Parts: sequence; C-alpha cells; structure tokens
Amino acid sequence: MEVKQKAALIYNAIEDKKGSRISVLDISGISVMADYFVIADAENNNQLQAIADNVEEQMMKNGNHCRVEGKSESGWVLLDFGDIIVHIFNKEDRLFYDLERLWRDAISVSKEQLGIKEAAL
Repeated sequence: MEVKQKAALIYNAIEDKKGSRISVLDISGISVMADYFVIADAENNNQLQAIADNVEEQMMKNGNHCRVEGKSESGWVLLDFGDIIVHIFNKEDRLFYDLERLWRDAISVSKEQLGIKEAAL
C-alpha cells in the first residue's frame, strides 16, 4: 500500500470516530523519521481512545502494524506505522504541543491530495 493510500485510510478512520481538525503533514523532505504526520483532536479521553483503536484496527486489516505510545488518559496517543506517525490529542494538549508550529516547514496535504472525496449531503 502506497503511503498516500495509508494516510487516506488513517484520515477516514479518524473521521469515522468524529475526530476533528485533522491535519496531514508531509515531512519527508525535512525528516528521516517518517514521510507523514497525521494530527487530530478528540473531545475527551474516551473519544481519543476510540479514534486510536479505529486507526489501528483499519490499518491492521490492511497489513500495517504499529507501535503505540501514550494512553488516552494522558491526552496524547501516538501510533507509529513507520512511514506515517499519527498523533491524537485532546484539544488542550494539541494547543500546548503545537506540532504544526514545530513542523512548520512541512507541506500540508489536503483531503483532495490524498484522493478523499467530500461526502455528498
């Protein structure tokens, strides 16, 4: 599976559990640790855990295993798929750590660039 396809699968898995402010950053040109960061918010610890579980489950169905760091109670869960690192935060911790600012040289990737179409209402 191509890295953009993986990022799209992760994006959809986050949306399925109502994650908000989903941001995809292409860090391939500025870091060797991964190609993409996917960052999202959760309203509470239960939702944070549900998002993390769904991302892991959907990726595992496609043969992508990960290492998980953090617990939902801490306000930040990281899922490391090798070429993509997923950061799921509660809103306060996302503002505090502000990864988008720290990685401001990364290229923002839109849903459209990932091949995700808006759902028709």
